[in-house]
Amino acid sequence: MLASTVKLGNDPQGNSVYTPMKNMLPMVNPDEIVWGGWDISSMNLGDAMKRSKVLDSNLQQKLYPHMKDIVPLPSIYFPDFIAANQSDRADNVLTGTKNEQMETVRKHIRDFKTKHSLDKVLILWTANTERFASVEEGVNDTSDNLLASISRDESEVSPSTVFAVASILEGCTFINGSPQNTFVPGVVELARKNKVFVAGDDFKSGQTKMKSVLVDFLVSAGIKPVSIVSYNHLGNNDGKNLSAPSQFRSKEISKSNVVDDMVASNQILFEQDEHPDHCVVIKYVPYVADSKRAMDEYTSEIFMGGKNTIVMHNTCEDSLLATPLIYDLVILAELCERISIQREGSTWERFHSVLSLLSYMLKAPLVPGGAPVVNALFTQRCAMVNVLRACLGLGPDNHMTLEHRFESTLEELQSASRANKRARHL
Repeated sequence: MLASTVKLGNDPQGNSVYTPMKNMLPMVNPDEIVWGGWDISSMNLGDAMKRSKVLDSNLQQKLYPHMKDIVPLPSIYFPDFIAANQSDRADNVLTGTKNEQMETVRKHIRDFKTKHSLDKVLILWTANTERFASVEEGVNDTSDNLLASISRDESEVSPSTVFAVASILEGCTFINGSPQNTFVPGVVELARKNKVFVAGDDFKSGQTKMKSVLVDFLVSAGIKPVSIVSYNHLGNNDGKNLSAPSQFRSKEISKSNVVDDMVASNQILFEQDEHPDHCVVIKYVPYVADSKRAMDEYTSEIFMGGKNTIVMHNTCEDSLLATPLIYDLVILAELCERISIQREGSTWERFHSVLSLLSYMLKAPLVPGGAPVVNALFTQRCAMVNVLRACLGLGPDNHMTLEHRFESTLEELQSASRANKRARHL
C-alpha cells in the first residue's frame, strides 16, 4: 500500500491520473506505529537479526545498536501445537493455566497501550505455524464454550486462539498471519459479540500470490489447467517448523485452496466438483536459510488436444516479502476501524467482524458465513481500491475506457489536448 498507486480517473486530455494509495484517505503513518510483541525465545532482536541472516551484514551492523535492547515479552507455549524441534528456543514462556496465561496477555496489551500513550492496539500473529485444532462440540464451537474451555485448561485450545481471545476481549483487532485454524467458530462468534475485527489467514507473499494471478489468467483465457505442482525449500525457522507433518499439513491446506474460486468460475472448462491435480511440497534445507526457492509447474490442456506447460522458478528472502504485508495489514485494518456505511433508510454500520477486505494480503481468506471466498488477486485488489474510492465519493473503477473507443470522444480528447498545449505556451 505504501509503494503502490491507484488510478483516480482521467485528466481533460484523457490521460490516466494516478495517486499513491496511501494518499487516498488519512492512513496511519508507519513512523507513528509503536511495535512490540511476544516470543517464546528470549533472544534480543539484535541477536535474532544476526541469527536469521536475512539482512545484509552492513545493514545489520547499522541496525544492531537500535535493536539489541529490545527483548520480546514471554509468550504462550503449548508444545503439542508446534514442531518438537522448536523446544530448544522455548526459554521465554508464560506459566500457569491457559486462563492465567490469557489474562497475562491481556495485561500486557493494556500496559503496552498505557506505557506508549496509544490510541489503539492491533494484534497480528506472525509466529510459527501450528497444527490444526480439532473443532469439537462443547469445546470451541461457541464463544461461551471456548471461554469455558480456556478456564478448564482444555488441551485442544491453541496458543494462537488464546491470543485471539485475549485480543478480542481487549477490543483489539486480531490478524492471523499463519495458516492454522486460529479462528474456530467460538472465536468468530466472540468477535461478533464484541464487535471486534478478525482477519486471516496466512500471509500471501510469493508463490501463492503468483498462483492466484496465473490461474486466474489461464481460466479466464479459456485455458484449462489440469496439473499444478508447487515445490518449495527453505532453511529458516519457519521451514524447520514446517518439516513436522502436522504443521506442514496446515500450510498445505492454505496453499492448496487458492485456485478453487477461479476454477469454479468457468463451467465450460470444469465440471462441477472437478479440480486440477494440485500438489504442494515444502522441504527444509538449512543451508539456504531465508533465501526461499519456489518452483512451480502448470500443465494445461489447449487447442486440439495439445498440452501447454509453464515452469516458474523464484528465489527470494521470504521474510522480506512478508514484512511489508505486516505493515499493509495493520494500516488497512486500522483504517477499516474508522469506516462506517449507511444504506438508504438504515442506520450506520461497520464492516462485518470478519474483515474480508484484507484478503488481498492473505493466502486463505477468512470470510463471513454465507460470503463467497475470492482468491483471484486482481479481484481482491479491485475490492480494496473501490472501497477507498467510495470513501472519497468516487464510483468504482472500471476498464471500459469508452472515451478511447469512439471517433467522437477521441476527437474531443484531442481537441482538449491541443487547447491545453496552447494554454501552456501563452
